[in-house]
Amino acid sequence: MRAAGFLVVPAFALLLLAAHFLHAGLEAVAAVGLLLVGLLLVPRPWAARTLQAVLAAGAIEWLLTAWSLAHQRAGHGQPFLRLVVILSSVALVTAVAAALFQHPALRARFGLNRTTVAPTQRSTN
Repeated sequence: MRAAGFLVVPAFALLLLAAHFLHAGLEAVAAVGLLLVGLLLVPRPWAARTLQAVLAAGAIEWLLTAWSLAHQRAGHGQPFLRLVVILSSVALVTAVAAALFQHPALRARFGLNRTTVAPTQRSTN
């Protein structure tokens, strides 16, 4: 599979996060989420690491949301298991999207295979 095919999962996860924040009334955060989809087109290591960090934080956000909503529903005596399963699955997909940047195809596309060697210091003897 080509690198572009692997980018579908992170794009989907970012769009879900944007929708989540839009639903919560955080339009500015949702807009940033939409702009981050464009970062998938920037083949630079910093872009990949930024996206990984955002997606990892997004997975945590989904788990915190699942916990909060389940707690609210349980407090009202409403069923909550389906909610927890769905939001946990979304958190898993978001975490997988972050981990996909370690796949060889994406590592090559974003230049993550390049090693930087620290310059050696010369001794003054």
